[in-house]
Amino acid sequence: MSVVLHDKDAREEPWQGHWIGAAPAPVPELEDAVTGTAAGRGFSRVLFRKEFRLDEVPPTAPLRLTADSRFVVWVNGREVGRGPVRAQPRRWRYEEFDIAPHLERGSNAVAVLVTYYGTATSWWYPAPPEGGINGDACLVLDARLGGAGLATDSSWRVHRSSAWSLAAAAGVPCEVLDARELPEGWTRPGFDDGEWSTATVLTARHWGGLGRSRPPVSPFGKLLPRPMAVLGGDTVRPAAVLDARTRAKPAWASEHPGARVVQHLEFPGEPLPAGLPLSAVIGADRTLDLVIDFGALTAGFVELTVDAPAGTVLELGYREKRKRVGIVETTSDYEAGARYVCPGGRAVYSALEPAGLRYLYLTVHTPTAAEVTVVDVAVRENVYPQTGSAYFSSDDKELDRIYRAGIRTVQLNSFDAYTDCPTREQRSWVGDGVVHQMVHLATNEDWRLAEHYVELANSPRSDGILPLSVAGDFEQYEGFTIPDWSLHWVHGVHNLYRHTGDRAGLAKYLPTVERVLRWYEPHLDEHGTLSDLPEWNLVDWSSVFTTGRSSIVSALWARGLAEYAELSDWVGNAGSAAWARARHAGVAVSFEDFWDPDRGLYVDHIVDGERRPAASQAANAAAIVSGLAPTDRWRAIASAMIDPSLVVTRSWIGGDGGYDPRKEEDQRRGIQRIDWDAEREIVRAQPFFSYVVHDAVAQAGLADRIADLVRDWSVFLHDGYDTFGECWGWGTPVHGWSSTPTRDLVVHVLGISPDLPGFERVRIAPRPGRLHEVAGAAPTPHGPVEVRIRGEEITISSPVPIRFLPLAGPSQELPAGSHRLVMRRSAPENDNTPGNRSA
Repeated sequence: MSVVLHDKDAREEPWQGHWIGAAPAPVPELEDAVTGTAAGRGFSRVLFRKEFRLDEVPPTAPLRLTADSRFVVWVNGREVGRGPVRAQPRRWRYEEFDIAPHLERGSNAVAVLVTYYGTATSWWYPAPPEGGINGDACLVLDARLGGAGLATDSSWRVHRSSAWSLAAAAGVPCEVLDARELPEGWTRPGFDDGEWSTATVLTARHWGGLGRSRPPVSPFGKLLPRPMAVLGGDTVRPAAVLDARTRAKPAWASEHPGARVVQHLEFPGEPLPAGLPLSAVIGADRTLDLVIDFGALTAGFVELTVDAPAGTVLELGYREKRKRVGIVETTSDYEAGARYVCPGGRAVYSALEPAGLRYLYLTVHTPTAAEVTVVDVAVRENVYPQTGSAYFSSDDKELDRIYRAGIRTVQLNSFDAYTDCPTREQRSWVGDGVVHQMVHLATNEDWRLAEHYVELANSPRSDGILPLSVAGDFEQYEGFTIPDWSLHWVHGVHNLYRHTGDRAGLAKYLPTVERVLRWYEPHLDEHGTLSDLPEWNLVDWSSVFTTGRSSIVSALWARGLAEYAELSDWVGNAGSAAWARARHAGVAVSFEDFWDPDRGLYVDHIVDGERRPAASQAANAAAIVSGLAPTDRWRAIASAMIDPSLVVTRSWIGGDGGYDPRKEEDQRRGIQRIDWDAEREIVRAQPFFSYVVHDAVAQAGLADRIADLVRDWSVFLHDGYDTFGECWGWGTPVHGWSSTPTRDLVVHVLGISPDLPGFERVRIAPRPGRLHEVAGAAPTPHGPVEVRIRGEEITISSPVPIRFLPLAGPSQELPAGSHRLVMRRSAPENDNTPGNRSA
């Protein structure tokens, strides 16, 4: 099958549903509505329901809905779906489901739980309240039920629930549910909602939309369809209960359940048989404590079945690593979890907030002496589906495992957007996502999330640069950003150009690309390079320098200029192409100032006219991929920057297993301590920027080294972990930005990449290194391309024409189809053509 792309020509019928809420919002003064200073409600969860009758169940029954902030929808007591996907308020999305399989003849009920967070989270931020549609939980829904219709209006019943609260709201919310307050059976037909209020139809209360209650209406405007696949996955159950015991109940030092569950681990308590189900008698002065291991990291909705008296409290703590007793950690020791108060009897807690975890720490306490039974625990995974026939296999099991680990790492960071990690933040960082995107383009037949990464991040600040993270708290606050993250987004636009060839779809992003690139112009110095850049110029977490005149950011900017020139030519914008090439040429003239002829490397920076000695993989890789380094230097530079006798691992804020408090404090104060031989050693890139390093190695004609370089990632795959960590030796154990080896095995080892936009022709340049047997397939818009290598024999199957680049000699052009070739493996490769630049 060919890849799945977003349907950009989708059309929709006018909305029949009205926006409805629990109560009318306060009517603001006109000035408040215009300026966005009208007051909004804080956190709230509101229950909406509607009963109706059907004489016959229709073959299909499309239902669409959206809400502010999030919803769960049930039909006749069965959960149908959740949403909407994260978005900026004025680009709001709706979801669509076929509810026919859930309908019955006779009485039916549609029930919707709407969460309004009130304050911004990692994945949502409020539109300024206008006193009409938003500022509180609100819902719009309509459905076609054969010849009849269903739509939100004033006949719906509504109840503002007191069952939920938040123990923490910032970032990833911590859910607290008192199930005693939740109306039993409210999602099913026949529930008595007579004491509930009728819904309030919400109308716009400002000039231009006065009285309007159906979409499109401000602040959400024209609602947009879901741009990606529905999330899902397996239900994961524990691999083991590592510990179970009763302990004396402490005086709680924190309100957060994630802190409570580890508060008293140093006290031994009384051990119990470790397993599920597990029963124990506890009282007001004792707790039941469990440590549950799922065997590997997972992400989704935690579900827990318990049999306990009403008022029994379950404190849940979600952790990616097992808590080390007696060790005080810093940023890596985050708090995540939930609290559930039992309604009495057998009950099931199903989390509304998604979580990433490997270990579940559970503490149970009761108001009075009672027996409690923890019956079952699971995580219902909620991740982006991996589809299609892409694969990688070889005679080296380590590389096969690395390929799978990258796919799993990206999957656990692919929700309604690419995220940094499913555990700590769940934010959609603008720079991180380029690696997720490249892995999906190389391994997943569904490219819609790869496209949406570019779309979602296309939300520049007023000065043209992108936020460091979008569709959440950081974007709302419009504080400082990571400017170079925008340059990785530009690379993401270029990736889509090469893979999809969608000229009309990508043209809309080019004005933002140019604004990003022009943001840097005021920071050009008299030499033509970027100097004294403001804000947070991260690059990655390695110990690199960007102060003074920066070689790294200058080169990343130059890469963006070169890519933009190519894109501008493609759409016929000669003026922008000429501007970008002129700027690139200007950087190239002065970039020689960073060259250290004695070492044959580029240094990181120049301060007060002095070329400082520190050199990094980042600086030299960026010099190659940007085209600033002369081609006759590429091979020597690449060889030096991957020479293990020269490369040293250093980070400004972490090491030795975690974040370093002293380094973090130094970083906040602008202190950077060199503790390596800066005159001789080269600072290694962290896993994120390694995608640029590996691109540079391949572009320099050393792609046959990639299969060995990616073995470094095996360090993450231990003790059951099957994902890649954030940094070398520290950070989260599941970070999407670290997944470049999976892409590299496809693009650089198998050598499959686009040769013309949209894979109108495929480039096959296998560089198996020491591998004797290796095979794999990658998706294209025309169907999968497969390469199989055994010794010097190579078999290629492709639905499109092929440009084959052997290790030595000229390239060959082949028609679509299957071909068996012989490739000599002893000659060094020497292909520095522009076509060798990878995604």
